Amino acid sequence: MKFTIAHTNINVTDLERSVAFYEKALGLKVEKRYKPADGSFELVYLGDGTTAHQIELTWLRDKEGPYDLGDNESHIAFYVEDFDGAYALHKEMGCICFENKGMGIYFIEDPDGYWLEIMPSKKS
Repeated sequence: MKFTIAHTNINVTDLERSVAFYEKALGLKVEKRYKPADGSFELVYLGDGTTAHQIELTWLRDKEGPYDLGDNESHIAFYVEDFDGAYALHKEMGCICFENKGMGIYFIEDPDGYWLEIMPSKKS
């Protein structure tokens, strides 16, 4: 058997704010949306235009308050070819939450508190 990664899901409190963040911070684009007739939830699938892997943002109508992300260090990692340019953008956006200069990486935080690892591309 062979499995391939389809998507990674994260729940968000403000769908359009999150979509705007992922578009600006990471250049992801909306590839698909789904909203049932009753409006109880909405799904937005974001892609990088290169790989098949998507991030699925889930908004739940009846969710009140922020999500409790716990103490784990779960995150999604991204390669970027222009690491210095990405760092400058994220610095300007004020979303850098942790830097590990020794490893040559840093993390940004999305509007709901999820951490996203930024790494120089394998080509760098």
